[in-house]
This record gives sequence, C-alpha cells and structure tokens, in this order.
Amino acid sequence: MRISIFGLGYVGAVCAGCLSARGHEVVGVDISPTKIDLINSGKSPIVEPGLEELLQEGVRSGRLRGMTDVAAAVRDTQVSFICVGTPSKKNGDLSLDYIEGVCREIGFALRDKAERHTVVVRSTVLPGTVKNVVIPILEDCSGKQAGVEFGVAVNPEFLRESTAIKDYDYPPMTVIGELDKSSGDLLESLYRELDAPIIRKDVEVAEMIKYTCNVWHAAKVTFANEIGNIAKAVGVDGREVMDVVCQDNKLNLSKYYMRPGFAFGGSCLPKDVRALNYRATSLDVDSPLIGSLMRSNAGQVQKAFEIIASHEKRKVALLGLSFKAGTDDLRESPLVELAEMLIGKGFDLSIYDRNVEYARVHGANKDYIESKIPHVSSLLDSNLKAVVDKADIIVLGNRDELFAPLAQQAPEGKRVIDLVGFMPKASHGNAEGICW
Repeated sequence: MRISIFGLGYVGAVCAGCLSARGHEVVGVDISPTKIDLINSGKSPIVEPGLEELLQEGVRSGRLRGMTDVAAAVRDTQVSFICVGTPSKKNGDLSLDYIEGVCREIGFALRDKAERHTVVVRSTVLPGTVKNVVIPILEDCSGKQAGVEFGVAVNPEFLRESTAIKDYDYPPMTVIGELDKSSGDLLESLYRELDAPIIRKDVEVAEMIKYTCNVWHAAKVTFANEIGNIAKAVGVDGREVMDVVCQDNKLNLSKYYMRPGFAFGGSCLPKDVRALNYRATSLDVDSPLIGSLMRSNAGQVQKAFEIIASHEKRKVALLGLSFKAGTDDLRESPLVELAEMLIGKGFDLSIYDRNVEYARVHGANKDYIESKIPHVSSLLDSNLKAVVDKADIIVLGNRDELFAPLAQQAPEGKRVIDLVGFMPKASHGNAEGICW
C-alpha cells in the first residue's frame, strides 16, 4: 500500500518504520526540514530501541522517504495518516492547531486528486473532533464530500515509549473507527496480518476508546499507589498485596465490574470502601482516588433520579429493589436510596422485586424490611403486570431477566429507563439508558 504519514514525531516515526518494514511504500511528511533530513539519512528523530534499524532498512530499500511537499505526498499515496501532536492548553483542553493546519493542507491537496483517498486520524483527539473539526475542514478545503468522494477513519495507537515496535507488531487490539465502510475495509486490509483482533466501530466510539484506555491506565497506577501508601502505613508491603490482587482474572482483572450502569451497593463494597478510607485518613495518608469513590457512587444515584424527573411524569414503576438480581439483600442497595428520593419528591411509586417480596414474607431479611424501610417495603407489589400497567415510567433496576423484554419493547405510551444494560444497541425510541 502507498501511505503518507503526516507528523514525524513519536507516533509518526514509529509507524513509518514499522509500515515500511512490512513492505509498504511510506512517505513521511513534516514541516521540520531537520526531521526530513534525519529520515532520509536513515536516522531516527526520536529515541526508541530498534527504530533506527527499521528506518535505515526502509530508506535503503526505497520503501521510505521524507518530504515537506504535502500535495505530492497526497497525490502519490492512497491513504494519509495524521500523526501530529495534540498538546494540552493551560485549561487542560487539547490544542488542535496542528490538526487543523494539516487538515487544511491535505484538503487542498485532495481538491485536485481524482483517485479516492482516505484520511486516517491517528493522533489522540477527544470524541467529536473528527466530526466537528477534521471533516468540516477537509470538506471545505477540498470541495468534496467525506465518506463519498474521500474516506475518513480514526485509528488510535496503543504504543508505549521504549516498547513501541513490539507494541506495533503485537498489539492487544486494532481499533478502527470508520466514517464509511470503504475506509474501514482499507485499514483492515492493512492490519490483517497482525495477530490481534480488529475492532471496527463508529468514529466517535474509537475516539473515546483511546481516552478510556489511557485514563484507565492512569487510574490503575493511582489506585495501586494509594493502596501501597496505606499498606506501608500499616506495616504491609503493598507490592505483595497488589501481586496477589492481580492474580485474580475472574473479578479483579476482568470485565465483570467494568460495565457502565448504576451504582454499586450491598453488604461489602460500600462498607469496605468507607473503612479503608477511614483508616487512611486516621493514618494521615492522602488517598484522593479511594476517597472519591462513595461520592461518585452517590452521584450515579442522583443521575438516575434526574433522568426520571426530567420526563415530568409522576407514576413510576421500580423493577428491582435489591442491589443485585438473585438476592433479597437490601443492605445499602442504591435502589432503596433511589426509591426514597422518589418518595421524598412525591412520585407515585410502585415496586416489584420477587426476591424481596418472598423475603418480606418468609426470609431472614423480614425484620430488616419491616423495621428499617417500612415506607419503601409498603410499596412492594407481587403482581409485575399490575405494577407495569399502572406506571408511566418503568425503571429497570437490576438484572432480573423478567425485566429484559421491557427494554426490547416498551409498553405503548410508557417510558423505560434502563439502569443495568438490557437495552439493545439499536433500541426503540421509548427507552433510554443511564450511560447509553
């Protein structure tokens, strides 16, 4: 494939070396004559183990060259990768000056090109950047329509400094955000030889995936450090603790707790988060991430309430009261908290939970239900159909499979609010999710 790479910094130089090593014809483009001279002499503009050898081989074989001529680079290639920097502004936002500048130049070059060309954003950009910045500039400068007369895609990189070549050759995944199918097909053909899953999504999803991965890595480092600091303060080696924690790939390192949705609850998580945070505070160990967990969790309950209240309907069915389907445990259930908020604001609330209903009559939690939350438990109804029929808004609160059909097809004239993820991706207009 004939490829042009705009921006020969860290990402661009690595991609140029790796793509040329795999037999592609690569043109590197940069405004810096110094970088162009380095590339053309087979030298690396950055320090990265093994990169200079790849660049030398690319230049020697004739598969790699550098230039400053944007029009020639676009004319002579099939696809252009944008790899320019997106530095931070003082307020934390991204500066898109380099992105905007290179898009203008590519756009003007596309104006006179008859062959279809694909523009791929590999720079790290926030969701909405391609739709609201990149595409309008390209269309305005080229006079052509994105997705029809030229292709557009997002292809986030997952390269770590000092291991970038290995990361390129053996990625955990290849993410393609495609505006049009042809652009996605082109990129998939480029990466098909890599031993990694190829994941094709909409452009905005791909943009968000990159940020989610990086912030998640930052959160993991911060969490491990805070645990290590607390552990040391109580005379424990935090490395031993985290080494064992990371051996659990069923829960700790898995997707089990990584589904967006409603707040956590139950007898363990809230209690233990508070206890560890209290101990850290009593030891004068600053743990702002751990300290923020309960506040963030409460915010998710508030968000659910605000979604319900935004519809200006007063009759609400809450399906599920226990914090988790398959249990009658109401201890620190966020659904109980949500119910209390709705009651307090005067909503006409009905509740269905077959496990809690059983426990109210027969279970070990009978005393708790009658003494601690009588105002909530009095609203329980054992007839699911009656609860649904009465309501204008139906809230799916836990993952009881009885509730799933309501997310697939809302009863006529009723609004379904899904807190747990029953909704299909292509859902009907009368349903909405808390995070989707």
